Amino acid sequence: MKLGAFSISLAVKDLQVSKAFYENLGFSVFAGDLEKNYLIMKNEETLIGLFQGMFENNIMTFNPGWDQSAGKLESFDDVRAIQKHLKGKEVKLETEADESTTGPASFVLLDPDGNAILIDQHV
Repeated sequence: MKLGAFSISLAVKDLQVSKAFYENLGFSVFAGDLEKNYLIMKNEETLIGLFQGMFENNIMTFNPGWDQSAGKLESFDDVRAIQKHLKGKEVKLETEADESTTGPASFVLLDPDGNAILIDQHV
């Protein structure tokens, strides 16, 4: 199963403070918008999303169809195929993608310790 690019999405209290902290660790702004309360920071191939006021807990995120630079992959497993595979393994999903659609879609599952995993396809 190809899950695509990986990042961690952090729920932050103060976006400016978090931005400065991660810049000190060598990250730079890759995408996002301060006015929309989110930034995507990158250090080599490592991505961290900083989100203020959007969700309560941190989320592991996979982006089928994207590489670590948000470039479209020629070959990837569609989010609906990944979802169908997991449902076949009786994995409980918190939200589901509409399997009658194509293109961008997402679903959420929790690991055994309650950590959220977002499978979020943008292409």
